Amino acid sequence: MSAVIQTKPEKDARVEAAISHWAPRFVANGVPLADFQEVTASVSRWEDWCDAWSARGAIHRELGNKALAGGYNTSAGAHFTRAAVCYHFGKFLFVNDMAQLREAHRLAVECRNKALPCLDPPGERVAIPYEGKTLYGNLRKPKGIAKPPIVVMCMGLDSAKEEMDDYENRFLARGLATLSFDGPGQGEAEYDFALCPEYEKPAKALVDYLETRSDVDLARIGVWGVSLGGYYAPRAAAFEKRFKACVALSGPFQRSADFTGRPQMNVEAFRVRSKSANLEEAGKMALRFTLAECAKNITCPIYIVAGTKDRLTPHTQAEKLAQAVSGPCVLSIIEGGNHVVNNLWYRYRDQTADWMATQLGVAKR
Repeated sequence: MSAVIQTKPEKDARVEAAISHWAPRFVANGVPLADFQEVTASVSRWEDWCDAWSARGAIHRELGNKALAGGYNTSAGAHFTRAAVCYHFGKFLFVNDMAQLREAHRLAVECRNKALPCLDPPGERVAIPYEGKTLYGNLRKPKGIAKPPIVVMCMGLDSAKEEMDDYENRFLARGLATLSFDGPGQGEAEYDFALCPEYEKPAKALVDYLETRSDVDLARIGVWGVSLGGYYAPRAAAFEKRFKACVALSGPFQRSADFTGRPQMNVEAFRVRSKSANLEEAGKMALRFTLAECAKNITCPIYIVAGTKDRLTPHTQAEKLAQAVSGPCVLSIIEGGNHVVNNLWYRYRDQTADWMATQLGVAKR
């Protein structure tokens, strides 16, 4: 009798793309390496992606609940934060099944909210009025500073505030408060609003909200953005002069209506989150994402980061932005860096945090 040889099913091209391109981002932003390896090894079909990551998130969530019940708040905060990023990365581009996406997203938000009071320093969920509805953010303040300067943190196409723990901690360690928020078409606001190329609108709402508070320094507000947020932050700085410094990570200078060659999952996520019925409509929306006319109005200091191996946003986009701004500019093109240079994060995360602290007048630490 001949032996039956069992072969593993071939992986969906979308899963293969996830494995080959996303490991640095997932791990740098809080997913344990073993989790990434085990979950991606178990998934052959993209349709199973969200469920697999949700199952892994549930493990961390249960660990968080046990720690919290036992009074171990520090551990609970860490477990819930890991749970939140697992749920987040299950849903972040999973627009092919909105019911699964919504449930994973609900759990990501729930876990990060449960983590916030347990963190060091702790966080506060805040609600920002916007166009008759609400944008949500997480505000954290460094210990021992009565009115710290603050960095407003802008998300990208598929990132959300639940993914920002590592970035937040680097600012907080240097005496800066952080406000990570989901803007229109992003995170908790992706259901009520379409993506907003004119990001000065939600940015103004954010700063107006901060002016209702007495626990941050309103004269020292910075803006930071990652991926598509690397467009949103400079766009905001061009119009909103209450921002005193800007960091832009791998953002486009001007988007094209042509989606040829772009990863399928990213294109579909853009179509869905721009509330476009088809790619033609999405292309028209994409053309509104431009800094060509307004970059000259960026007069505050700006730090721009890009990688030479970025498959989503060529580093030449960063060079165009650097050439167009009117204020002081640091341009860091990192050789071998992928999108947002997550594979070489040590080349810019601490450096941009140091730079922002200096721009906002915080003593070196």
